[in-house]
Amino acid sequence: MLSLLRARWIVITLFLLAVVAAAATVWRYGYSQGLTQLSKQGRADLALAADRFTGEMRRFRELAVLMSDHPELANLTGDSPDVPAATQLLQEAVDKSGAAALIFTDAAGAVLAEAGEVALDPSGSSYFTRAMHGALGSFFGRLGPDGRRVYAYAAPSFAADGSIRGSLIAVVDIAEIEWGWIGGQPVVFFTDQNRRVFLSNRAEILGWRIRPDGAGLAPPEDDATAGETRRLAPDIWTLDHGEYLPKRALHLASPKPVIGMTGHALMNVAPVSRMASLQSAFFAAICLAFGAVLLLLAERRRALAISNAQLEARVADRTAELSHTNAALRREVAERMEAEAALTRAQEDLVQAGKLGALGQMSAGISHELNQPLMAIQQFADNGASFLDAGKTPAARHNLSRISDLAARAARIIRNLRAFARNEAEPAGKVDLVGVIDSAVELTEQRLAREGVALEWQRPEFPVYVLAGEVRLGQVFVNLINNAIDAMSGQPGKRIELTLVAGNRPTVTVRDTGPGISDPAKIFEPFYTTKEVGGEDGLGLGLSISYGLVESFGGRISGSNASDGGAIFRVELDPWQDEAAA
Repeated sequence: MLSLLRARWIVITLFLLAVVAAAATVWRYGYSQGLTQLSKQGRADLALAADRFTGEMRRFRELAVLMSDHPELANLTGDSPDVPAATQLLQEAVDKSGAAALIFTDAAGAVLAEAGEVALDPSGSSYFTRAMHGALGSFFGRLGPDGRRVYAYAAPSFAADGSIRGSLIAVVDIAEIEWGWIGGQPVVFFTDQNRRVFLSNRAEILGWRIRPDGAGLAPPEDDATAGETRRLAPDIWTLDHGEYLPKRALHLASPKPVIGMTGHALMNVAPVSRMASLQSAFFAAICLAFGAVLLLLAERRRALAISNAQLEARVADRTAELSHTNAALRREVAERMEAEAALTRAQEDLVQAGKLGALGQMSAGISHELNQPLMAIQQFADNGASFLDAGKTPAARHNLSRISDLAARAARIIRNLRAFARNEAEPAGKVDLVGVIDSAVELTEQRLAREGVALEWQRPEFPVYVLAGEVRLGQVFVNLINNAIDAMSGQPGKRIELTLVAGNRPTVTVRDTGPGISDPAKIFEPFYTTKEVGGEDGLGLGLSISYGLVESFGGRISGSNASDGGAIFRVELDPWQDEAAA
């Protein structure tokens, strides 16, 4: 028992270690994927910031190029310079453009006119030398004791003969350009060739420089504090420089030769780390839940195994006791098997006898139900021949049409009897009870006329819909009318009354003036009849078939005697309900 318990704890421990290792792998993969997406976003933001800066500087570059050949400035290098007018022109341009200063020099670098607050000596500088060679020169750096950050463009001023007579220098205050960037996301900064931060959307890191080992930023006044910045990975910096800088950031760098600087972006990795942790925790939770289910299943299986072992032991104990009884049971089983074989043979004989009886019932029913349409077909055929001989084609066509209808009726009768014999039924549906009774009256009207029977059909003026099969329900009323005619044979004053009461359960009543029913309790049994046995009028299957049809619709049929003589049959049916059918 102790060894099993120890093995179980070893398995659980190994499973937990595997879950921890897998969760760590999931965390590393999610973290790596997150850093990849963060890098793509950071490089796009860095490119956008560089484009924004160059866009801001473009208007000052164009200002220097467009104003360099202004006539007022060109006169400064002539025989009669107008310094006040040129200074006024430059001042107006400074006021309108937002430049920090505009300075016009001669070819030697001497300042001829200037406007603004920046004092600049361009002589001997690389950007001025470039302008004297006919190209646009640029410069950025810090001026004065306060380290004012400026960016300058030097555009050459050409004389009429193509020579260079001087230059116009447009000086831009970086602090003014930078003002609209403060507080933006992510942290973006640009460094000069000395790796010092020259431009940034975080004012607190201006003038800082990137450590030589690339491990982070260091304040300019104290290099020793750079030790507070640790580098966790080649591109991940851990920072502790205020609440406006991320604690841990992905560092991205990209040279920007257009502006002569290197762009940097610090992307906060805290959301990536949180997402990777959530993914890892979710994976670990799923694994632990799955492991718990497996543990429960294993415990259940172990309990079942113990119970099974106990049960097998009990069975083994009882086997010896049952062995003696088993021998006696075998002898009894052999005797019963012989008896069952004899019973099976007897049942097969009874089934065969039942099949023969059912076949006889169907044959008798078909002869009974087809008697009337066949006689009518014969009569219509004879009459049709007479009409043809007399040249009465319309009358003959009418008789042929009636013959076709009667043949279809005979086919329906055969189909219905066959379905009844096989215990089949048409699908019940929406049936107009008034229309079905009209059809039954029409099918029996010739026999009614021949037998001298008056039929009173109290027909409603509106349809009454019930749940039934149209053909089968029509056969029911044909059978009831024919049985009423047979019952009144040889009696005076033959009359049949048909009434329909439409209520919660529509009821049709068929009443005749015959002698009534001798035994109402047996009226719907097969082969029950009041006619002569072996006669040609019927075998007593009509009411039995009608009873089965009505019951298949969920209805009810009953027969009784009227107080003043005659028989009454009532057929009750379920009303059609659209919501029930749906």
